[in-house]
Amino acid sequence: MSGRLVLLRHGQTHGNVERRLDTRPPGAELTDLGRDQARAFARALPRPPALIAHSVATRAVQTAYEIRAEIDTDGRIGAATDSGATIGSHELEGIHEVQVGDLENRGDDAAHEDFNTIYRRWHGGEHGLPLPGGETAHHVLDRYLPVLNRLRMRYLEDDTFHGDIVVVSHGAAIRLAAAVLAGVDGRFAVDHHLANTESVVLAPITEGRWSCPRWGSLTPPFVHGPVVNRVPESARSANPMG
Repeated sequence: MSGRLVLLRHGQTHGNVERRLDTRPPGAELTDLGRDQARAFARALPRPPALIAHSVATRAVQTAYEIRAEIDTDGRIGAATDSGATIGSHELEGIHEVQVGDLENRGDDAAHEDFNTIYRRWHGGEHGLPLPGGETAHHVLDRYLPVLNRLRMRYLEDDTFHGDIVVVSHGAAIRLAAAVLAGVDGRFAVDHHLANTESVVLAPITEGRWSCPRWGSLTPPFVHGPVVNRVPESARSANPMG
């Protein structure tokens, strides 16, 4: 198994700019900066992905489109496959953002604090605790993890498939799923947000387990401690879903 999952947070959206808890698909569109971020991500890839997948949310669809368009400019997409065939983008159900229920579209500090308090408790193991009118961690994991496992079984465990899979998804859902799958300290996951078009990389290892070789700009060991992150505190506090 040589390929990895690159769980990529979408580019900046108008909802991000407005500090809104925009979680219900289809959701807000990308800003011009968000489109630029997606293309910059594509240019920085060491090799083209073997597959690009995305959630049903508009921002994820648009981010995947921009990545593909940038790679197509260089004629590189599909180059990681044995056949050299072009691989398009795949829309996947189940990997959309944590659904915040009654907090949807709110941008006030109290709503952000309500979300952060419950999300922090999820990472402490209280997976059955619901957001007001929204999901529990169990709900998120029950829809999200099977999608990643299907990608693993169908592609990453196929000896004829070579290359990484870029999965355009959403910050809070990515951090929760990745921490559970790779055994990353929940306190670390809470404190280390993902900026737009930052990613968590998961690599399959033995017996169905996963390792996490990169979280944003950081590499293991992922330990809880003083937050050292290039995302400014102002950006983190304004962007709880990151």
